[in-house]
Amino acid sequence: MSNPGEDFSQIDISKEEVDKLVSEVIRYVLFKTHQNSGCPIKREELTQLVTKNYRQRNLPALVIKQAIDKLSTIFGYEMKELQRNRISSTNQNRNSQQISTTDAKSYVVMSKLPADVYKKYVEDERTCHVTGFTFAVISIVHLAGGKITEENLWHHLKRLGLQEADESHPVLGNLKQAVEALVQQRYLQKDKVNGPEGNTLFYELAERALDESLNKRLKEYISQIVNKDGAAVEIDE
Repeated sequence: MSNPGEDFSQIDISKEEVDKLVSEVIRYVLFKTHQNSGCPIKREELTQLVTKNYRQRNLPALVIKQAIDKLSTIFGYEMKELQRNRISSTNQNRNSQQISTTDAKSYVVMSKLPADVYKKYVEDERTCHVTGFTFAVISIVHLAGGKITEENLWHHLKRLGLQEADESHPVLGNLKQAVEALVQQRYLQKDKVNGPEGNTLFYELAERALDESLNKRLKEYISQIVNKDGAAVEIDE
């Protein structure tokens, strides 16, 4: 791995200027993560922070790399890059769904703290209902094989007392918007598929729900629930 100082010296910028840019990117990432409830931050946004006063070609990549390193070593956060793929709107039938378009790269911020430490010192009890809702939804989709129709998702959520038409749930508010937030946060991906009976809306596990560490914990929790109930869990797609 090359030395960051050497990389920056090659593009004629001082260490002080570099540190200022890195700090600006870190502030932006932390603010946007809090403001947008963990929704991904586009790489383009971070690039624009750097290029508004500088025109060096390789500078944005080097600044973002240093910001990622400092978020990890100083703040205990992993700034994880997502590569979001979408199905082409011209090829959406049941028999051939090929990924042919790709969205811009983006990042999400995830804590690197052990679960017990995070729960004791970081977790906000006031947002636990959101975490529980997220777990419930992605568990349903996971048990359906990673993909489920909108109709079947709401069928199972209704069994938990969550109604699709409820716009004023006491803790979650508008429930359809709560599900849509999981799409924006990249826990779910939403696709419309053409079939013999018209269009069908599907929800599928997206990058964050498929992350190895989260997926492992998800399976462990589901296993605990299944073993406690003493029965297998089956969910229709």
